[in-house]
Amino acid sequence: MSDGVFDAEVAATYDVDHGGTDPALVAATVDVLTDLAQGGAALEFAIGTGRIALPLAAKGVPVSGIELSSAMVAEMRKKPGGAEISVVIGDMCEARSEGTFTLVFLVFNTIDNLTTQDAQVACFQSAAEHLEAGGRFVIETQIPPLQRLPFGETHVTFAHDPDHWGVDEFDISTQAYSSHHVWMKDGKTQHLSVPFRYTWPSELDLMARLAGMTLEHRWADWDRAPFTKDSTKHVSVWRKL
Repeated sequence: MSDGVFDAEVAATYDVDHGGTDPALVAATVDVLTDLAQGGAALEFAIGTGRIALPLAAKGVPVSGIELSSAMVAEMRKKPGGAEISVVIGDMCEARSEGTFTLVFLVFNTIDNLTTQDAQVACFQSAAEHLEAGGRFVIETQIPPLQRLPFGETHVTFAHDPDHWGVDEFDISTQAYSSHHVWMKDGKTQHLSVPFRYTWPSELDLMARLAGMTLEHRWADWDRAPFTKDSTKHVSVWRKL
């Protein structure tokens, strides 16, 4: 099975180049997930390099994972505790982890890595199949930044640091977009483009309903701030009926 975009070269620098490792952010995320697991086991879709899974396991939550990229899992295995976490290598829409869980979670905009609506629907179905009755599925993802697009424009700059430029390219007719990264390191330039599909909260709610889940919470962030029209992302929690 191919590691796709997240090959060994990307995996080796993923934590540094793609962010999300701020200690306060990680701690807030883990605190919420610990509460939602309610003493049961958790399954992380797209477990990656263990950014969230490892500190969650350190808090006493039994954690398993599903991950398409073996290179990302290899990076997790190098970290303290990484060898102890059970991971199935495969597509989170189809792969099956043994047992059932009180919590399944998919964070850091990763639902967008599924580039078709059918795949995103299948992801919700997979989550529901892994969950015990009353269990929860959690997604953290962005609100599509289309308000920043002038009419007829297709590109939005999201990073312009001295060593990193990032531009999102949108097709609003298909909800497809690509994130284009350019890093300048040691006088050399490295380029990476990653395809995505953005979703709206209401669309995700419908996917949840199709999978037999209902919305329980929607927050603006991991501090559980109220979700409003000005929110730029959301943390949504659906409960299996």
